[in-house]
Amino acid sequence: MHLSVGDRLSVYEILAPIGAGGMGEVYRAKDTRLDREVAIKVLPAAVGGDPERLARFEREAKVLASLNHPNIAQIYGVEDRALVMELVPGEPLKGPFPLGTALNYARQIAEALEAAHEKGIVHRDLKPANIMVTPAGVVKVLDFGLAAVANDPASSSADPAKSPTLTMRSTQAGMILGTAAYMSPEQARGKAVDKRADIWAFGVVLYEMLTGKRLFDGETISDTLAAVLKTEPDLTQVPAKVRRLLEACLQKDPKLRLQAIGDWRLLLTDVQPQVTALSPSRLKWLWPAATALFFIAAAALAFVYFHQTSPPGQTLRYTIAAPEGSTVHSFAISPDGRTLVVAAEVNGKRQLWLRAMDALQAQPMPFTEEATYPFWSPDSRYIGFFAEGKLKKVAASGGPAQSLCDAPDGRGGSWNRDDVIVFSPNNFDGRIQQVAAAGGVSSDVTKTSFGDRRHPVFLPDGRHFLDMARRGTDQSYGVYVSTLDGKENRRILADLSSAVFAPPARSDRTGHILFVRENTLMALPFNAASAQVSGEVFPVAEGVSLTSNNTYLPAAVSDNGVLLYETGGAAGGTNQIGWYDRTGKSLGPVGMPGAVFDPAISPDEKSIMFRRNSPTHFDLWVRDLSRGTETRFTSDVSFNIAPVWSPKGDRIVFASLRKSPYNLYKKAASGSAQDELLLPNTVADFPEQWSRDGRFIVYAEADPKNKYDLWVLPTGDGTADRKAMPFLRTEFDELLGQLSPDSHWMAFTSDRSGQREVYVRPFPPSDGEWTISIAGGQAPRWRGDGKELYFEAADGKMMAVPVKAVAGPKPSFEAGTPAALFDAHMATNVNSGLFEYDVTADGKRFLICTTIGSGAASPPLTVVTNWSAGAKK
Repeated sequence: MHLSVGDRLSVYEILAPIGAGGMGEVYRAKDTRLDREVAIKVLPAAVGGDPERLARFEREAKVLASLNHPNIAQIYGVEDRALVMELVPGEPLKGPFPLGTALNYARQIAEALEAAHEKGIVHRDLKPANIMVTPAGVVKVLDFGLAAVANDPASSSADPAKSPTLTMRSTQAGMILGTAAYMSPEQARGKAVDKRADIWAFGVVLYEMLTGKRLFDGETISDTLAAVLKTEPDLTQVPAKVRRLLEACLQKDPKLRLQAIGDWRLLLTDVQPQVTALSPSRLKWLWPAATALFFIAAAALAFVYFHQTSPPGQTLRYTIAAPEGSTVHSFAISPDGRTLVVAAEVNGKRQLWLRAMDALQAQPMPFTEEATYPFWSPDSRYIGFFAEGKLKKVAASGGPAQSLCDAPDGRGGSWNRDDVIVFSPNNFDGRIQQVAAAGGVSSDVTKTSFGDRRHPVFLPDGRHFLDMARRGTDQSYGVYVSTLDGKENRRILADLSSAVFAPPARSDRTGHILFVRENTLMALPFNAASAQVSGEVFPVAEGVSLTSNNTYLPAAVSDNGVLLYETGGAAGGTNQIGWYDRTGKSLGPVGMPGAVFDPAISPDEKSIMFRRNSPTHFDLWVRDLSRGTETRFTSDVSFNIAPVWSPKGDRIVFASLRKSPYNLYKKAASGSAQDELLLPNTVADFPEQWSRDGRFIVYAEADPKNKYDLWVLPTGDGTADRKAMPFLRTEFDELLGQLSPDSHWMAFTSDRSGQREVYVRPFPPSDGEWTISIAGGQAPRWRGDGKELYFEAADGKMMAVPVKAVAGPKPSFEAGTPAALFDAHMATNVNSGLFEYDVTADGKRFLICTTIGSGAASPPLTVVTNWSAGAKK
């Protein structure tokens, strides 16, 4: 059956052809019912015209649909002699690849094959053309089982001409040769095949990934099949590490071949160094090195011994350094206790770092920039984390990260054995959500009227999880145990702390909940089976403090009792507001250090407004710069953030979470009048500027998909209509907007390019847009005369850009080259929409909220094996 663009097959509208082969033609199509794109594979006439074989094909398609594996392209259904399949973006597999990348792809292919083999399904046509690599580095095996189900096994074993790999169109010789090149010898002979044929093809594909060349080739199909049957593979071009594996996969006798694809890792060989004769002079310096290596090896062996085989009651304590010169944000140990992942900042760049527990140092993980709050999959093979407004995952073995769903300001996640992830997608909005580990649309698990819920941690049953609520009254905040179905939501601790669950030791049936109380790591005996407390709290370690706005517990524990924790506090715990000149020279601190944020200079530059955090609420404060006194501006037990001065300095607009979500409020700067709800809304709003002519309030609004849009609210000062109006609404984040002093231009931040950049557009909105930053930037501010813009670069430097603007019927704007002023060390959350600096009207002094110790190395992490045996109960 042939289809054309515009044709319809049931609810599917054909959009474009994708390709064709002996098994049929493939089209891109739109599912008009579910509004998604799919791939439609039309079956050959030989199959579509046989009712019995078509019925058998439909039954087999249902079996394939049950696979539901992340590395197998899904089959959605059968429609009138056609298969409806997942449309996989990306490119077909094409080597050569570096060894690490090839093994990463090989692992994913092997897992797909193993899942199919366990269901009794054999692919029989595995080849690079049937293997797609998505932009996120995920391997998808296509056409799974089609070769096995499109031909009757009895006839295919007797007649090689009916093999699906031999019935492709003779006009496409390259396809024929390519397919024949991956056939096992028994398949080439027309014999019955089983899963060992896939193992042979796996070996051939792995060879091609490593070398970029076909293992078996020939001018004709006969030459190629002869090579498959007779030629012994030459493996001299592949790394020694994989030769034993390839030899096992490429045995021509299937009885001698690797019997189960899941055993492929066992045949990877570590390369041993060659031994060469050493001169006496070389031996002289080798002895000290050998001695040092001996002690390093001994320490590693000691760790492995205690880590894997230490008997109950025996505890080992030691420390491991954070990545050199880094500031640690968060960390997690793998469930098997073998690997540590750290979100750490080095030279202004934060990313994930991976360290085997018996290694000497950590290694950075590519594709994990801006990562926070990492967590592991139960099998210790994947790492979940938050970055760039997304929940992501990355293979511990390396490769690109995959975005799973939106998480604008993620605050912790956990992964169960059913491949469900629970996570906190945003700050302050009171939700825990769940999403499939393969990615998709997230859904709410907990939605309560109290508490902003964060840092969920699954219990062993994969149904219950712990999390913390930190907003409301002292009767509502604390540590909770909840369930995925939302039916249980019970407080078990009144402490304001996130928590982790430590599984039972081998000699005990009771697990423990670890949390912080008064700068001490505490343990609460807890029966995970009944989800009930089963003992009294006892201390584990002193000097452990919550970090990241007093919510994150800097501790992690593996399934086999390896505990890690950080003492002395971590980055982000203490900030300092201070003045700096244009060279970055400190002109003195403003106030005491603490959990302070959002500094804003009054128009007369005699006062500043800022936010001070406590565990249960955030308050705004005013500081008189001449007298050095501070006055509390908000007094309700709520979260008040983002203060903005009116141009006369007599009023303040701010965001408050008194009734979820954040709404805009206005209050007299003197603090004498009542707060006024300025803009009631069902989505969160955050003020960013009160224009200097007093006519507009610029604010960012989080849409239902948690994307920020820029809005403008007329104030009524010279404007009759106070109806809010959008300035810029797109599928991307547009936020941190600032009107120029004459209100003719809007500077703002957008992530449309894939990273945050600073742009300028005319105001009111009209044609024209100018890019200000280069290689990343955010949070623009104008100089008082409108002739210079400032912003924070992606590397944390404060930048200045000369600008020239001409308003009129055809507005024009010119921006010079951004120049770095100094390294700001700004206490900025990469996902936030708040300003952490302000600048005086003359552009000579900057008021910046910095993190104390920014750039300083974090203290080492403490490691304790068999931690519960050594704790004071």
